[in-house]
Amino acid sequence: MTEVRFPKNEVDLLLLNAQLRDELEPFMDESVELVDASQMSTEEENNFLQAMLCWERSPVIPISQWFEPELQLPHPDTLSDRNLSKLMWDAVERLAEQHIYLQCADHLSDRQLYCVLFRDILPATEKKLDLPENNLIWKLVDLDSDTEIWLTYYADDEERYQWEFEHGRIPPAHLAPPFSRKLPAPF
Repeated sequence: MTEVRFPKNEVDLLLLNAQLRDELEPFMDESVELVDASQMSTEEENNFLQAMLCWERSPVIPISQWFEPELQLPHPDTLSDRNLSKLMWDAVERLAEQHIYLQCADHLSDRQLYCVLFRDILPATEKKLDLPENNLIWKLVDLDSDTEIWLTYYADDEERYQWEFEHGRIPPAHLAPPFSRKLPAPF
């Protein structure tokens, strides 16, 4: 991949813009026309084009292979609760190093969360983008995936009110999640 410097003068910005457009030419399709570059500065457009180029060239690989060596976890049935919790926290920290963050996990025990990491997250194939501000947020529950858990533990007052208005039913009681954790976050 071409190393992109971020020049400060307009001539350098325009030259970089032309270079990025040339490199993107094989990947151009109608989706590019949806972006109105006239609303961006040349520097902002260059950042956008660089991100597009990175997206096009990035591999789609299992998340476990984003690590060197590959992040592999032992089968949960082979671990004591203590060892499992330590490995779960180590894996969560390693995921954060790759800008992969978990949200809405406080309704899960350590064993349940470990199983999600083992079964769902590490084998999942995703684009590995090498961009500094690219975060992959893995939300473990939301209104669509499990309404009751979402409303009970994670929905704010506005979301609960909206749900009640749309469904004509009182949402389940709001409770504190049973396994409150301070997981790494992107901000």
